[in-house]
Amino acid sequence: MKTHLTPRPRQKGYALVLVLCFLGISFLMLGGILSWCSQLGTQVERNNRYNRTLAAAEAATEKVLSRISKDFQGGGEAVVGQNLAQYRTMVPSAAEDAYWSGYQFATPQGAANQVFVNRLNVEQQTLLNSQYAGLYGLAAQYEVAARAQDASGVVDVAAAVKQTVQVATIPVFQFAIFYSVDLEIHPGANMDITGRVHSNAKLYTQPNNSTLTYKSHVTCVDKLLPGSKKDGDLGSRTYRPPVFQGEKDEKVAALTLPVGTSNSPDDVYKILEKPPSGESPTSALGQQRYYNKADVIITVSAAGTVTATSGIYNGCATLLAPSTVSNFVNTARTFYNGREEKTVRVTDINVGAFKTWAEAANPIKTALGRTPSTIWVDDLRTAGSGTEHGVRLYNGQVLPENGLTVATHEPLYVQGHYNAPSPGTLNTTGTKPASLVGDAITVLSQSWLDSQNGGSTSGYRAAGDTTVNAAFLAGIKETTPRENYTKEGYSGGVENFPRFLENWNTRTYTYNGSMVVMFYSKIATGWWAGTGTYYSPPRRNWAFDVNFLDATKLPPGTPCVRSMIRGEWTTLGANPNLVAN
Repeated sequence: MKTHLTPRPRQKGYALVLVLCFLGISFLMLGGILSWCSQLGTQVERNNRYNRTLAAAEAATEKVLSRISKDFQGGGEAVVGQNLAQYRTMVPSAAEDAYWSGYQFATPQGAANQVFVNRLNVEQQTLLNSQYAGLYGLAAQYEVAARAQDASGVVDVAAAVKQTVQVATIPVFQFAIFYSVDLEIHPGANMDITGRVHSNAKLYTQPNNSTLTYKSHVTCVDKLLPGSKKDGDLGSRTYRPPVFQGEKDEKVAALTLPVGTSNSPDDVYKILEKPPSGESPTSALGQQRYYNKADVIITVSAAGTVTATSGIYNGCATLLAPSTVSNFVNTARTFYNGREEKTVRVTDINVGAFKTWAEAANPIKTALGRTPSTIWVDDLRTAGSGTEHGVRLYNGQVLPENGLTVATHEPLYVQGHYNAPSPGTLNTTGTKPASLVGDAITVLSQSWLDSQNGGSTSGYRAAGDTTVNAAFLAGIKETTPRENYTKEGYSGGVENFPRFLENWNTRTYTYNGSMVVMFYSKIATGWWAGTGTYYSPPRRNWAFDVNFLDATKLPPGTPCVRSMIRGEWTTLGANPNLVAN
C-alpha cells in the first residue's frame, strides 16, 4: 500500500508583517501619549506657576491695602491721600522673605518695582458697598493693582490683580444695635429688630421660647452663634431659632472708633471723660471726646457748687450766672437704685427749663451762633460707701429746636417721656435728633417717685407707660463666671441694655433709637439679678429710628467708626494692560 503525503501550502510571511504593523502603531501611539503627557505636564506646570504668580500679584495689593487700613484707622482719609507715593513703592521684597526673589513686580502698565495705587474720588457723603450696603458714610474709593512676573525663566508667566476699596467713616447710630464687645440677645418675649445689627466680636442669640426676628442685615467680626450663650450665663432657656429676614455675615471687617491704636473697651471709655491736661483736642482721641464736643459743660465741684460754662470752642470762657444755672440744674435729690443697691446722689437736669433758656437770647448761643445742643456733665463730689453719683434728665418730652445730646461719665437716668411729642407711637416724624451717653442708662417711668423706691417690685412700685426716643451709647456689665458658677453672671443682654428699676408688669416701654455698646460700665457695676427682684420687665415696643439714616437728622456729636470696605476684585490676565481711571 502506497501512502501519499499532501504537501503543505507555502507561508507568505503575513504574521510577521502584522506584528510589525502593530508594533509600529504601538510606537506611534506611545509617542503620541508621551508627547501629550509632556504637553500636559508643561500645561499643568504653567497653570501652577500662573496661580502662584497670581497669588504673588494679590499679595502685592494686599500689602498696600493693609497699610491703607492702618493709616486710615490712625489718621483718617487725609493721611491715606497723603501717602499715595509711598504706597506705590511697597512691593514684596526678598528682604521680607526669600520667596519673593522668585518674582518681579510692576504696575500693570509696566512701571517696574511699583504697585498701581489711584484715588478714584475724594471723600464725600456716599452709600457704602459690600456688606454695609444701605448705610452711608464719608467715603473715598481707591484702586490698587499689581503685576507679578515669574522670574525663574522656566516658563514665561505673568498675572495681575486689581482691587477696589472704600475707606469709610460711618456714623454709628445708623445701626439698631452696635456692640464693640460680645453681643448677647436672649429675649423671653417676642421681639423684632428693625434695623442693622453689628458686633465687633461674637454674637450670641438664644431667644427663650420666643420669636426673635432680625428684619435687616446682621454682621459680626467673629462668629454668629444662634443657640449659644456666653460662659457665665446660667440661664436655662427653651431655645427657639431666631428668624433672619435679611442677610447675615460673619468674619467681616471690624468697625472701630478712631481713638488711637488700641480701641480696647477701656480706651474707648475715655470718650466719656474729661481730657487730661496737655491732650490735643485734634488728636485721634481728642476728636472723639464728648467733653470737646460740648456746647455747655456742667460741673459739680467737690463742695457741691454747680457751674456751667461754654465748651472748648471759645476756651470755656463763657460762665453762666448761678441764678441761670439753678433754673435747670438741681443737686439736692437722692433715690435708691435696687440693682446697684446704693443711694444715687443725682445731678438733675430739667430739660424743659434748659430748652427755654437755650432757645432764648443767651451768651453761649451768641458764641455758637446757634441754639446749644450738647451738654457734658461732671460730678466731682465724693461718693461714700453705699452711694453712687448719677445724672438724671426729666421734663424732656419736647427737646430744644436743634435736638439734644447729653453725655457724662456717670450713670445716666432718663425719667418720663423723652423726645416724645406723640407718646406710645413708633412714628418719629415730630422728634428732634437726640442721644444719651453715659456709664450706663436707666429708664425711670413717668410714674417714678424718688420716695417710693425700695428693693421690692410689688404694689407701690408700679411703672407707667413711657416713651423715650433717643440713641443710647453706654456700657454694660460683662457676662462672666461668678462665684464658682453658682450665681448668674449674665449681662442681661440687649433686652436689658436699657436698665429698669420698677414693676413694669403690663406697662409698655416704647423706644425709637439706636443702642450702642462700646465699653463696660465702670461705676454702675451691679449685677443683673433677673426679674422679680428690683424690677419686672416692660412690654417692649422698640424700633430703630429711621431718622438716623438721614445725615441731617443724626444726634449732635454722633461718633463715627472707620472701616476699609472691600469692593471689586478682578483678575487682569496673563498679559494685563490696566488703564487708570
